[in-house]
Amino acid sequence: MTTDTPASTSTNPLLAPSPLPYGLPDFAALDDEHFLPAYRAGMAEHRAELDAITADSAEPAFENTFLAVERSGQLLRRVHQVFSNLLAADGTEVRQEIDEEISPELSAHWDAIHLDAALYSRLARVDLDGIGGPESEDRRLAEETLKTFRLLGAELDREAKVRLAAINERLAVLSSQYGRRMVAENTASAVWFGSAGEVAGLSEQDLASAAAAARNAGHDAGYLLTLSMFTSQPWLETLENPDSRRRVHEAAWRRGTTPGKNFALDLAVEQAGLRAEKAQLLGFSSWADYALQDRTAPSLDAVRDLLDRIIPAATANARREKTEIEAEAGHPVEAWDWPFYAARIERERYRVDTTALRSYFELDRVLTEGVFAAATALYGITFRERPDLHGYQPDVRVWEVLEADGTELGLFVGDFFTRPTKSGGAWMNSFREASTFFGERPVVSNNLNIPRPAAGEPALLTVDQVNTLFHEFGHALHGLLSSGRYATLSGTAVPRDFVEFPSQVNEMWMYWPEIVSAYARHVGTGETIDPDVLAAIEASSLWGEGFRTTEYLGAAMLDLAWHSLAPGTTVEDPLAFEAEQLRAAGLDPDLVAPRYRSSYFKHIFGGGYAAGYYSYLWSEVLDADTVEWFRAHGGLSRENGERFRSELLARGNTRDPMESYRRFRGGDADPEHLLRRRGLLG
Repeated sequence: MTTDTPASTSTNPLLAPSPLPYGLPDFAALDDEHFLPAYRAGMAEHRAELDAITADSAEPAFENTFLAVERSGQLLRRVHQVFSNLLAADGTEVRQEIDEEISPELSAHWDAIHLDAALYSRLARVDLDGIGGPESEDRRLAEETLKTFRLLGAELDREAKVRLAAINERLAVLSSQYGRRMVAENTASAVWFGSAGEVAGLSEQDLASAAAAARNAGHDAGYLLTLSMFTSQPWLETLENPDSRRRVHEAAWRRGTTPGKNFALDLAVEQAGLRAEKAQLLGFSSWADYALQDRTAPSLDAVRDLLDRIIPAATANARREKTEIEAEAGHPVEAWDWPFYAARIERERYRVDTTALRSYFELDRVLTEGVFAAATALYGITFRERPDLHGYQPDVRVWEVLEADGTELGLFVGDFFTRPTKSGGAWMNSFREASTFFGERPVVSNNLNIPRPAAGEPALLTVDQVNTLFHEFGHALHGLLSSGRYATLSGTAVPRDFVEFPSQVNEMWMYWPEIVSAYARHVGTGETIDPDVLAAIEASSLWGEGFRTTEYLGAAMLDLAWHSLAPGTTVEDPLAFEAEQLRAAGLDPDLVAPRYRSSYFKHIFGGGYAAGYYSYLWSEVLDADTVEWFRAHGGLSRENGERFRSELLARGNTRDPMESYRRFRGGDADPEHLLRRRGLLG
């Protein structure tokens, strides 16, 4: 791998703040060789800054201790934000190698900080009562910093700290390897078909995209169907050939389970075991118990109670759906048949043809007349594309975001199309967080994986992709509208089981009348989508909810199963473990497969959701309750938007997020709104 040299560091653009507006990274000046030297320079600078804090002879106080810690490490922060974003969005082989090399070094660096007895002693000696009242951001920063140090092992004895550091270093390596193998396996598992007959049923856009994907992958002819990260693939809804559906499903289902260079199950098993041992070192019975210490859910029992309440009703719904689907098909259906016949029922029963609907959902119009327009109506913010500001790929776009009075707010970076080097799924990241302390305004990005249309053709979205666009922009708003003083507490730096809440709320505007009538226009004629079609879509919303809820619950329970293991537990056969644990939870994997398997569950084995995949449902309790509030108070209005912004989006983690929710809503959430939404009330 690359090494530190005077030539590489002297011209390294990462070593100084970017001169571009809002500190947008100067991607044109960046080379991969810059990252390792910049990382190592950042770690050295950070360590020196913290050593100066512990060496300070003055009595520890907020300014010379907590504030000094917050101020430290800005070079490292800047480098990591750039690299981690690029790794997810454009994880080339070289960047994957860099990640594998630097991840254990970063782990060791952070362990040296959080396990530093002298630094922790200085932090603990500061009188918190003298910092400020309950609403003070300074007080919140101090409390959260101490909590982080404690949860990361600051109070362990010397021997335990040594073992903890070794575990953390190994986990960093395993997570990096898992992510790398998963991306490679997903690319390798794409399914090639040689004839048009094998892919009959696909739309013209999908056929053109599949043909282009085949050429890009080196095939002289045919069609290549790339895979989403879910078990159930979107192609299954329209592929008419049952054998083609089977090939796609089996390719998705088997990812990462076959011994070879992309085998991932061994990495998952080792991570689960190390996390159990780490939890025990820190005084907890399991990783799940440990992880819940930094969440809004009051306990692991409370999480299990919510899931256990929903599982019987969800699986009962799924069984009823399967009965109807088999009646439609006229024969027993396999997993690869279910989406095809479910879509047929939706077309026939509700007159909803999801394939034909794509002509009404053109990416640019959905984005500008839908997603952006809803944000303008709620918060007064406007969007101005900046073609003079360039992303890390030619098709990455940048918008400047302005307040209603024209004040500069931040930048929004959009990366919408799939590429072989991109992680699957969709996500929001920050290149910079909002922070008045640093005088920085936010630069946030949204990544989706929309199949790239043929040259010169418009990008047409599925209904699910439109929903994802609104969802991910809800995360972006959480970052853009943050007004906190400290980057550590800014934007989406909230507990894992709260972070999905604002994004889920933003989905409600997808079908709001004045929004959908503006963006849902036929790409050829400009005709507005028929209101009766929208009514049919709404009427069909509960159809398939049994399947969707059950596949989600399968993944959530699988996550908790891996992370409830007692220390020292050995899982010899992870696939058998999956099936056993799902059945023990009251789920039937033969009825509905989990959304992810252990071999392609990046959220928990290559990301930050370990023992946290339940968060989507936990946040949805708040979301469903909030949607009812908006509807009761007039819906899409500046008054409502400003209340949601000021009490929730702007707050980040500057106060307890659940307190922010209660300030907004006037009380706790009623879970019955969620149960009704998902059709789970008796």
